Amino acid sequence: MGLRIDPALLIHLRPAKVVLVSGTNGKTTTTAMVVEGLGVHATTNSTGANMPAGIAAALSGQARDCAVLEVDEAWLSSVATDMDPEVIVLLNLSRDQLDRANEVRQIAERWKKAFAGLHKTKFVANANDPLIVYALESVRGVSWCDVPTEWRSDSAACPRCNGTISFGKNTWRCKCGFAKPESIMTVLGAELKILGRRIPLQLNLPGDFNRVNAAMALTAIQTLGTDSPIVASVRISSLTSVAGRFSDRSLWGRRATLLLAKNPAGFSALLESLPNDSRELWIGINAEVADGRDPSWLYDVPFEKLSNRQIYCFGTRRLDLATRLFYAGAQPRLVDRVEQVPRGRSNVVAVGNYTVFQEWLRESSPL
Repeated sequence: MGLRIDPALLIHLRPAKVVLVSGTNGKTTTTAMVVEGLGVHATTNSTGANMPAGIAAALSGQARDCAVLEVDEAWLSSVATDMDPEVIVLLNLSRDQLDRANEVRQIAERWKKAFAGLHKTKFVANANDPLIVYALESVRGVSWCDVPTEWRSDSAACPRCNGTISFGKNTWRCKCGFAKPESIMTVLGAELKILGRRIPLQLNLPGDFNRVNAAMALTAIQTLGTDSPIVASVRISSLTSVAGRFSDRSLWGRRATLLLAKNPAGFSALLESLPNDSRELWIGINAEVADGRDPSWLYDVPFEKLSNRQIYCFGTRRLDLATRLFYAGAQPRLVDRVEQVPRGRSNVVAVGNYTVFQEWLRESSPL
């Protein structure tokens, strides 16, 4: 309502210092890491309300000098133009909801046009995502992060010439000259290095993808120049969950670790981090508005990594999920009610897309 009354509301609510975080995957966690690493009371949209209305609500309800906000990738161009941020963190671009953000190259084009007008903004960006690099072609002085980025299915074609991008070990290039940037600020391997300085990175959050999120967050803090990245790293290491993600909860009488995955790239990264133990694996898929109505993206997820594993399938599109898992060589079990899951081991790893994950949060309690 506020934006209808005053379309320039974000401009009027803008605090002295603004950091925006955007990309298809990792926005909420990276935003939380920047906030935690800064060690200050910053305005943030911790619930994930990352479109203009949610951002306006966060800014109007928390009047502070600094704001760290996640922004939906489809809305970043307009939000960045209104807020003229000090730093923008760009994580990745891939297909998310096929009925909303199915053509990510269009998003990269909109970003590129908007970023050309942000003369004071500093950028922290993923050097291993060709679409991110393309969006920043006209921007100088980008703090490039050399972070592992395994999902390449949405950037196989060069956004500059439509040729084929060749990916090698820790590099990529097109025949037209479009290539991975050479000026790298941050390198994430066995350890984190920012401008050659070694930063300890001991996280309580699981998965290599969270090491990537942390590297991007710490580079943003270094770019702001507000605190030592070593001190910030210690603060970030205290995070054990973010908006329910990665948390251990009591769900229907069982101890469950709740995980969120909602698109092929996110699922691919999450499957790499799943514990190889005897815990039950539940996967839930809905197709509500917040999830995207089209679940055909399930066939782009490398579920073959779960071959021979028994998986309980939840959600309104559990049959679609079970069919995909069957073709992947897994052993799917359809579940209409949790009572249909045999009582046995009480430890569960529960992976849901957005509305399933929110249902599980509501129906569980902290341990």
